[in-house]
Amino acid sequence: MAELTLNEKRLLAALAKTETKSVEVPQVAAAMDATPEAVVQWAHLAMDNGFVKLERIVNKSYAYTEEGTTYRAAGLPETQLLRAIGDAGISLAELQKSPAFKIGFGQLRKKGLITVSDGTVTKAPGASTTDDETALADPRAAGARAKELIKRKLLTETEAVSYTVALTPAGATLAAHGFNLTEEIGTLTHDQILSGSWKNASLRKYDIHKLPKTVYPGKSHPYQRLIDEMRQILLEMGFTEMHGGIVQSAFWNFDALFQPQDHPAREMQDTFYLMEEAPLPEGWELLRDMHEHGGETSSTGWGGKWNPNKAKQCVLRTHTTSLSIQYLVNHPEPPVKAFCIGRVYRREAIDPTHTPEFEQLEGIVMDKGVTFRHLLGFLKEFYQRMGFEDVRFRPGFFPYTEPSVEPEIYVDGLGWVEMGGAGVFRQEVTAPWGVTYPVLAWGLGVSRVAMFRLGLKDLRQLYQSDLEWIRNSPVHAPVKVGRKA
Repeated sequence: MAELTLNEKRLLAALAKTETKSVEVPQVAAAMDATPEAVVQWAHLAMDNGFVKLERIVNKSYAYTEEGTTYRAAGLPETQLLRAIGDAGISLAELQKSPAFKIGFGQLRKKGLITVSDGTVTKAPGASTTDDETALADPRAAGARAKELIKRKLLTETEAVSYTVALTPAGATLAAHGFNLTEEIGTLTHDQILSGSWKNASLRKYDIHKLPKTVYPGKSHPYQRLIDEMRQILLEMGFTEMHGGIVQSAFWNFDALFQPQDHPAREMQDTFYLMEEAPLPEGWELLRDMHEHGGETSSTGWGGKWNPNKAKQCVLRTHTTSLSIQYLVNHPEPPVKAFCIGRVYRREAIDPTHTPEFEQLEGIVMDKGVTFRHLLGFLKEFYQRMGFEDVRFRPGFFPYTEPSVEPEIYVDGLGWVEMGGAGVFRQEVTAPWGVTYPVLAWGLGVSRVAMFRLGLKDLRQLYQSDLEWIRNSPVHAPVKVGRKA
C-alpha cells in the first residue's frame, strides 16, 4: 500500500465522517480548517493512490452586453428587418432607411433569409429568426447559437470551476480502520539534531523512486539563442555591429546598390511600399549620373532617365544591405569590418520554407589589399564556427557585386544547400561616395541556418510560441552538420 501523507489521511478521515458520498470541496475545507485550494491538492495526491475521486465541474454563465440588452428588448437587427420586409416585400432603398439595416442586412444575406431582385427585397420561403431570438432569450440552453451571439458581442461568457470529492471503495475501507494523525516532520531543524529529539519524532516518509515535479527555468527562445551565437562569433572575429531602421527609402534600398529602377524586385508584388517619402541625401546627383551613364567611371550605367521621385519612396527594407552602404558612406576610410543581423520584409507566400519577414545576416569588410579570396575565407570561417563542416562556393549574380558567389553547406540527407549571396561591391556602388578600396559584402539567411541547426522541417516554427518546444530545447547544443562518417 502506498504511504499517505498526513494531509491525505486527514482528508480521508474527514470524508469518512460525511453522510453523503460526494462532498463539495469548500465544505471539506471548512471541516479540515484548510483552504479549498489545499484540499484540491491533497485530493489529487489521494486520487493518484486510488483512494478518492475528484470531479471538476465547470459552470458557464452568460451576461448581456449593452447591445445585447437592447436587442433582447427590441429584437435582433435581422428580426427587425424581417418585420419591415413583411410578406409583400420592400424596396431596397426603403429598407436602407432602417437603423438596423447596416448589421441586419448582412445577417439576413449570410443566413439566406432574403432574396434581392430588381431593387426589391423579399423573404425567402420559411424565413425566420426564431431560433436566434430564443438563443438570445435563454443562452444557457442555446448551445452553439450562444457562441455565435458571443462572437457578435451580444453576450459575454464566464466560467466558474468547482470541485467535489468522494471516497472510493478502497479509500472507504482504509478510512474504516482509522489513522494515526500525529503531526509529521518533513524538515529537521538544527536544534532537533543537536538535542536528539528527532529520534522520537514522527518523520514523514519519502518515496525515493518517485520523480520530482519538472521545473522549467526561464530561458531565451532557441532562435534568439542562435542569433546571439552568430553575433558572438562575428564579434570575436573583430566585426562591429551596425544598426538601422526597418523603413528605408528606395534610394538606399535599391538605387544606392546600383539596382535599376525597372528591376522586377522593385515591383509592388515583391516589395512592401509605404505612403511616406524620404528626402534624398546630399550628393544624390552623383548616383543619378552613375545610373544614367556611369558617372566618371568606365561603366556605361543602365541608360535611360533616373527618376528621383521613385527613389524617395519608402519601403520595408528587403535586405540589410541598405544598412551596409549607409555605413560605408559614413565610414569611407579603411579599415571597416561591420555586420548586422536584422529582419527584412518581402512579399512571399507563407509556406514551410518561406515567410514574408525573416532575419538576414549582413557583413562588409573594406581595407587596403582585401581580395575575393579573403571573402571566401571569412564565410568559410563563420560557417565552420556555426558547426557546418563542409562549405563550398559556386558562381552567382547580384546587381551590386562582381564577382559574386553563393555559399553552400552540405547537409546529410539534403546534399548541398545554398545559404545566401556574397561578392565584392561594384565600382558603381562605391564610387559615388568616395570609397576607393575594395569592399567585401555578403547577405546570409539566418532562418535557414536555424532550421538545420535546430532540426526543423517548417520555417514557421521559429516564430510560433510553442512552449513545449521551447521548454524541451537545450540551452546549449553544439552540433556538427555535414557528411556523416
